[in-house]
Amino acid sequence: MSENGLGRAAPLIYTLTFLIVLFLLLPLIFPIVLSISDTPFVTFPPKGFTLEWYGKVLQDADFTSSFSFSVLLSTTAACGAVLLGTPTAVGLVRLSFPGKGVIQALVLSPLIFPSLVTGIALLRLFSSIGSNDAFLNLWIGHVLVTTPYVVRTVSASLVVVDPGLEEAARTLGAGRFTAFWRITRPQIMPGLVAGALFAFVTSFDNYAVSMWLFDASHVPLPMMMLSLISRMFDPGIAAIASLMIFFSLFMVLVLERLAGLRRAMSF
Repeated sequence: MSENGLGRAAPLIYTLTFLIVLFLLLPLIFPIVLSISDTPFVTFPPKGFTLEWYGKVLQDADFTSSFSFSVLLSTTAACGAVLLGTPTAVGLVRLSFPGKGVIQALVLSPLIFPSLVTGIALLRLFSSIGSNDAFLNLWIGHVLVTTPYVVRTVSASLVVVDPGLEEAARTLGAGRFTAFWRITRPQIMPGLVAGALFAFVTSFDNYAVSMWLFDASHVPLPMMMLSLISRMFDPGIAAIASLMIFFSLFMVLVLERLAGLRRAMSF
């Protein structure tokens, strides 16, 4: 398309882009709007304006307990995903061996395999081996579904790293681990940070796996929200959803600050 033709089409392109962005953001804006209603029940459009529901939610023991548990679970799951995903990415990028493509497909399969089926399979596995530790079961399930994010982001960073630098460090006397830690790790840090944050956010709002593995003493936030909705749907539920949106947005801003969204999304 010529520059003149592109200039004439610019208003249409901007309009379509705005409509697409609005379509994507509307489901996120909706609970925020509902959470400021001063009525004891959900109504749209909201009547009045109040932040009272946020205060009630933040003082609710069930919410604070579930939120704290979800943060703990997501943090430990992200750490486990980084510890497993980083050496896996190094092996898949740096090494050549028979069946590499099959192994890579298996490692990344949780990205496309239905999480609901994964949760059922894990429940069956833990039941068969008699594992009754809900936190451990949840942690294993969340690490399983979040590790592929670390593998992909770290792999994307490793592709642009010159392996000759690490080899040069080894010829100067550095061990394999020292060379990786001192030379390669700083260069792939954006991929590590991006993978860890993706793993954290994915674990934090995971429902499909958590619903099969939680118990009354270990209740992730999505499960607590489902329990509240089944009893009564008031603006407090919308306030909880809004807080989750704000928290996820905060994590995205942290990702942009530490790694840059363009590089993080390059995988």
